[in-house]
Parts: sequence; structure tokens; C-alpha cells
Amino acid sequence: MGLLDLIIDAVEDMYWTDERLGKHGEDLTERKLNLISLFGRKGKTLRNIYIPKENGETSEIDLVYITQKGIFVLESKNYSGWIFGDAVSQYWTSCLPNGENNRFYNPVKQNRTHIKWLRNYLSASSAEVPLFSVIVFSERCELKKVPDDSDDVVICNRDMLYWKIRSIWDKLPDSVSDTEIERIYGLLSQLTNITEAQKQAHIESINRKTKTVDDTKVCPRCGKPLVVRTARSGSNAGKQFLGCSGFPKCRYTKNT
Repeated sequence: MGLLDLIIDAVEDMYWTDERLGKHGEDLTERKLNLISLFGRKGKTLRNIYIPKENGETSEIDLVYITQKGIFVLESKNYSGWIFGDAVSQYWTSCLPNGENNRFYNPVKQNRTHIKWLRNYLSASSAEVPLFSVIVFSERCELKKVPDDSDDVVICNRDMLYWKIRSIWDKLPDSVSDTEIERIYGLLSQLTNITEAQKQAHIESINRKTKTVDDTKVCPRCGKPLVVRTARSGSNAGKQFLGCSGFPKCRYTKNT
């Protein structure tokens, strides 16, 4: 690799921060939603909505798509590599070709929390509106092991988003009037206009919660809890070690 290539890589690394990658992924997802509207399934899109919680904190939703069928609540993940996870583990894992593994909070649980607070917020001023959880990954990753679609959650790559939402759309009757769509849009629009101080408070709240997680007790491969086991044979017989609770599907071990 020449000097120019090294300089270009260094500049790209500085530019493509985690925050910029996340926003770029949201941009691309919003374009897909606009494409859905373009083909006759009209809806209104909002991004980065800070829903108030009972304890004074906020829950940030990446995107919502407000339609006659209900509100599609989207969690956008702009990762690369192979994606592994299930509905109950605390963390999922992204495995890159170079062998690097990255853990991230279970997006199914994450979006379930978003929907909980969105429903709570809307219930004060709206009739009950159907809410659909959609987890969207970039086209740069492969969903190797993730939960199948259900009535509660849809998980897909971005290039399948149009077809996934169309599938839900075509099966359901209209349940939200045009007037109600406009009213909900106006209500949620107010929650996108927050101050920098409020955004910083939200980030600090997330960081505090992240620091409370003991990473030494979570499997870095699949996100399931590590448990203490005792070797039964071999040179380490009788010695204790940490093993993945997902055994035998996951055989990760670590010395205590």
C-alpha cells in the first residue's frame, strides 16, 4: 500500500465515525421508506424522536413511518460482516472477515423498549394505534443467525425493507385515518426538536447504563451469559473456568 492509500485510509477513518455511519444508515433507510410512499403506500417519516420516559430520561427512536396501517418503528443498524443473535440474549455479535467480533445491544429488545415508551406517550392523546417493530441492517452484512419474522418483529437487510413492509401492508386493513396520521405526525415532530443539552443528557444516560454491564460475564461471540463450570477431565480436571451458557451451540470458554 502506497503513501497516498495510507493517507486516504486515515482520512476516511477520521470521517466515518460511529455517529456518521449511524446517520448515513438512517439516511439510506429513509430513502427506502420514501420509495414505498412513491409507489402508492403513503406515509409520513420522522427521524431521531426522543420519547419521554417516566423517570425523566428519553428513549431515542431512529425512524418512524406513520401510515394508515399503523406506525412502523424502525431501528437502523449500519454494521458489516456476519450477524448472530436471538430474541433473548442481551447482546448480538457482528463478525468481520478479519476475525474481529463486535458486540451490540440486542436490537429486538432495544426496539421493544422504544415501542413501549412510544405507546405510553401516544396513549395519553390517541386511540390505540398498531405499532410494528422493524430492525433494518445494511446490505453490507449477512444475517447468519437471527430470529425469524413474527407478528411482533421483522428483521431484514435494507434492500428487503420495501418488500417486508409491503407484505405487512397488504395483509392489514386501514386502521388510522388521514386526519389521525397528520395529528400523530405533528405530535411526534415536536419530539425531534430538542436542545443540544437534552441530547447530551440522553447520551450520558446511555453511557452510564453501558458502564454498569460487566463485560467479563457476557460471551463475546453470542452475547449469552457466561457461567462458572468445572473441568471434568484432562490436565485441568477440577479447575473452574467460564463457559458460554449457550453450550453446545457456542463453545466459548475463558479462564477465571
